[in-house]
Amino acid sequence: MEIILLERIEKLGTIGDVVSVRDGYARNFLLPQKKALRANEANKQVFEANRGRLEAENAERRTHAEAAGEKVAGEEIILIRASSNSGQLYGSVNVRDVAAGLVEKGHDIDKKQVIMGAPIKTLGMFDVTIALHPEVHVTVKANVARSEDEAALQSQGIDVISQMNEDERGEAEGFTEELDPDRELGELPTSEDEDAAAEGEAEAGEEELG
Repeated sequence: MEIILLERIEKLGTIGDVVSVRDGYARNFLLPQKKALRANEANKQVFEANRGRLEAENAERRTHAEAAGEKVAGEEIILIRASSNSGQLYGSVNVRDVAAGLVEKGHDIDKKQVIMGAPIKTLGMFDVTIALHPEVHVTVKANVARSEDEAALQSQGIDVISQMNEDERGEAEGFTEELDPDRELGELPTSEDEDAAAEGEAEAGEEELG
């Protein structure tokens, strides 16, 4: 279907462009959202008659969006979530969560303005795009952590997941012990075994000296 764009649409065009799109995309999104008109002769005449007003209104909305963008750009929201020891969340962080976090910070953001390729499913710092206007996109940071303390570490650039793995490896190494190759599986060394082993080592040393 051919349509006339009433605002800039990423990867399609800008105001006034006549472009061809899939019928479903036009009927289900562009036309109901008043982002485009069917490209017939009547609509082309209507658009040209109103082009100046549409462009002026778009410029005004863009100016407001740029002002809002200066306030929200670079904002960091902390989202506390439970996770496994490997950093996998028990659930996920979605556009609604990000929008709610920004609203708590005092920004007027709707979930429809949050652009995420996929929900966040691990701990860490993530860049999220906020579309304040078709021509104004800014980036905020989602700090997903298990606690405020871990969130503070992640804000400093520390990889909490890697640190957890290193701590686990250190604990595992601390519990290792030297095994007797002659001891049967499941048999713990007794104090008598240890005394006998010590005497054997002493005798062996005396023989070498003799």
